[in-house]
Amino acid sequence: MSKGLVAYFSASGVTANVAEKLAKEIGAELFEIQPEIPYTNADLNWQDSKSRSSIEMKDTNCRPAIRSKVEDMSQFDVIFIGFPVWWYREPSIIDTFMETYDFSGKTVVPFVTSGGSPVGSSGKNIQDLAPKAKVEKGKRFSAGASGKTLSDWAAAWL
Repeated sequence: MSKGLVAYFSASGVTANVAEKLAKEIGAELFEIQPEIPYTNADLNWQDSKSRSSIEMKDTNCRPAIRSKVEDMSQFDVIFIGFPVWWYREPSIIDTFMETYDFSGKTVVPFVTSGGSPVGSSGKNIQDLAPKAKVEKGKRFSAGASGKTLSDWAAAWL
């Protein structure tokens, strides 16, 4: 059986809820990807082209700093990485996370939360950032996804 990690970034709490359920259901460790400088509501206003999130997402080289690190990434075989969909892709802080560790030989499985946006280009972007990992096709979950739905989905990699 593979040892799993559920790493996630959550802006509103929706992704955190799904990630916590997933980790509990599959017996994986849980790690929150927290920005060094927390996002305010104004920062997250996607309708304001001058908001922090809008500026970050326009610059594909933007890498927001992360507050803490996974102590020993080498112990994990499968990393489930969760995030909200921003501008049809992963938030820039996920790019920071992916560039922080060596994912060689690991399986990386994205999961996203969104009111309706698909995974978009996230899987390809994550594969580009971790070329020696096996990045699986991601899946979108609603805020109310059940533990059984999550564990059934994750079983393919554990």
